[in-house]
Amino acid sequence: MRLRTLQLKNFRNYEHAHISLDSHLSVFVGQNGQGKTNALEAMLLLAVGKSHRTNRDFDLLQFETENASIQGVVEGPTTRYDLQLKFLKTAGRQAFVNARQVKRMSEYIGHLQTVLFSPEDLQLLKGSPSVRRRFLDMEIGQGQSLYVHHLSQYVKILSQRNRLLKQSPIDITLLEVLDEQLVEHGSQILQRRFSFFERLTSYATQVYREVSNDKERLQIGYTSSIKLNESEYPLSALQINVIEDSFRNALSVTRNQDEKHGTTSVGPHRDDLFFRLNDKDAMAYASQGQQRTIALSLRLAEIDLLHELTGDYPVLLLDDVLSELDDDRQKQLVCSVSEKVQTVITTTHWDAVSSYFSNPPKLFQVHSGIITDERA
Repeated sequence: MRLRTLQLKNFRNYEHAHISLDSHLSVFVGQNGQGKTNALEAMLLLAVGKSHRTNRDFDLLQFETENASIQGVVEGPTTRYDLQLKFLKTAGRQAFVNARQVKRMSEYIGHLQTVLFSPEDLQLLKGSPSVRRRFLDMEIGQGQSLYVHHLSQYVKILSQRNRLLKQSPIDITLLEVLDEQLVEHGSQILQRRFSFFERLTSYATQVYREVSNDKERLQIGYTSSIKLNESEYPLSALQINVIEDSFRNALSVTRNQDEKHGTTSVGPHRDDLFFRLNDKDAMAYASQGQQRTIALSLRLAEIDLLHELTGDYPVLLLDDVLSELDDDRQKQLVCSVSEKVQTVITTTHWDAVSSYFSNPPKLFQVHSGIITDERA
């Protein structure tokens, strides 16, 4: 899979940009605040329909403009897709695949896969549980459009249930209907998360062992707000009916508590990941270097896992991260990027890291929202 072109209109600090990317390595060079990260954010949005920096489409529009758009051409061995996202101040967001507007994001997501590694990835360990859930949702969604559908439905039903819980008196009949719908979609989310989590853990722990030269052992766990019997089987082996029964029972047990507080206290929206190094809580006790290595291991694991799920290698986006890593981690990252993986890098000084790459890149200079192709 290759992202061939990228077009931006009124996006962030770009009034207009149209570039052709290299099949292997493209490098955006410029000082901080010129728009390098904005370009990578656009590529991520083109893939997953979400930004890693904001939840508000309004933030994506250039100052004093009414609309913005991102467009890109994606090519595989036998496929070609023209993807476009429009952000309209008055009409919201519109998504297009080969010039045809799609009604649901589940129809859009999956045509392009990306893995973004940025300095903010430390939040995977330092941030709130919502950061780690968002990580799971974005990565699973790239390889499974049905996951996006179930997640979208779950969020809508959860919002309806929480509104109902705040009413007095509560319509119990309606609450029971919403509970069943929540169980249906929530259980599908959990089953897919469990499967993805098991494979991600296998890849990530192996990567960490290699980076640490077998000096440290990484453990990754999934904490569910629903009581599940894991004594005999791993989470990924649980049948859907077992998950449904457990979720249904959890909603019943916590109903009085939910009515009292006006919110739903159990479900995939309450789950979390945890990390341990040599049996110690990595979030509390690991050094910043160790935490960066854990984040790096997760991102490198994504590359192989998305290839396993989709048959295509994702586009790797490295947002000024090489300068954040020591020599060993820089080498590990670069060695993991084969010619099969299209890579896009942002940096303030290409000369400082160019020696790690064997293939010559396509260089772009970025200044004040203008991208200049150095080969032109």
